[in-house]
Amino acid sequence: MRVLIAEDQPLLRDGLTRMLTAYGFEVVVALDDGSQLTEALVEHRPDVSVIDVRLPPSFTDEGLRSVIAARTEVPGLPVLILSQYVEQLYARELLSDRAGGVGYLLKDRIGDVQQFIDALRQVAAGATVMDPEVVSQLLQQRSSLAVLTPRERDVLRLMAEGRSNAAIAADLTITEKSVSNHINALFAKLGLPPSADGHRRVLAVLAYLNQ
Repeated sequence: MRVLIAEDQPLLRDGLTRMLTAYGFEVVVALDDGSQLTEALVEHRPDVSVIDVRLPPSFTDEGLRSVIAARTEVPGLPVLILSQYVEQLYARELLSDRAGGVGYLLKDRIGDVQQFIDALRQVAAGATVMDPEVVSQLLQQRSSLAVLTPRERDVLRLMAEGRSNAAIAADLTITEKSVSNHINALFAKLGLPPSADGHRRVLAVLAYLNQ
């Protein structure tokens, strides 16, 4: 599996390169700044990339902006953001991309190497992988649940309990189609755009749990 790395810290960049090579990945490019990142992603089209958010020259959000630009040219290009920071605006834009193949992990919260490797392979396969802390921070600025109707809140409460649509329908004595309609409505009110994977359901549930 071909991997591109963009990380400005030499020790971490070298460590990632050695670790991924040991696990059978081929590191095709290892960049230390963001100036050529978009071009490199589009040119090499790696099976997955590991990108830091804050890269030279400005150390702000080069990594995320470069990824979004590259995925505009190559939809679904798998990318795992590995950073100490949650950049709110561009993170939301990246994670709402319907194409999937996106991950966002915080460096200091990765428990072990195998966890990271598993996340990388999931992203390469087209899944969305998010650190719960990233989700929590993204939810902090979302609209209040007060905009939901009582029925929508009931549906969200049961979603938070891990119920399937069928189970929610049985509990509320309504049809599964009605449940689906309520879920789509509450997604819209919470500002969660359509997605090819299930991460907006997670975001909605966390909004309920964090109220």
